[in-house]
Amino acid sequence: QVQLVESGGGSVEAGGSLRLSCVASGYNFHGGCMAWFRQASGKEREEVATVSSEGPTTYSESVRGRFAISTDPAKNTLYLQMNSLKPEDTAMYYCAAANLYCRLVALLTSKWPYWGQGTQVTVSS
Repeated sequence: QVQLVESGGGSVEAGGSLRLSCVASGYNFHGGCMAWFRQASGKEREEVATVSSEGPTTYSESVRGRFAISTDPAKNTLYLQMNSLKPEDTAMYYCAAANLYCRLVALLTSKWPYWGQGTQVTVSS
C-alpha cells in the first residue's frame, strides 16, 4: 500500500527557512500529482503547492515567491523549501499524492487518495 511520511518540521523565527520532506513508498509519481497542504488550528485545510509529473507546478498566492515544491524521483521524495517564513505560515503540513496529472486532479471532487500524517511548522515573531 502507499505510505507517505513527512519530516523536517520544527520551530523557526520569522524570516527563517525550513525544508520539508515527504518520502513515498508504494507510489509511482509517473503519471501522477503530488502536493503540500497545510492546516492551521481552527482553520480550513489549504492547498499550498502542487507538482505534476508532466512538469508544471502551482502555488497558493500566499506562498508564491517564498516556497518551492520539487521532487527527487530516484529517492521517491517530495520536498517543500520554505523561505522567508511568516507567523501566518504556522500550521500542520501534509503531503498528498494522486494517480492523475495535476490538471486532471483539479477536475475531481475526490482528489487525493493518499495522505501523510503531517509535520508541524511553527514560526515565531
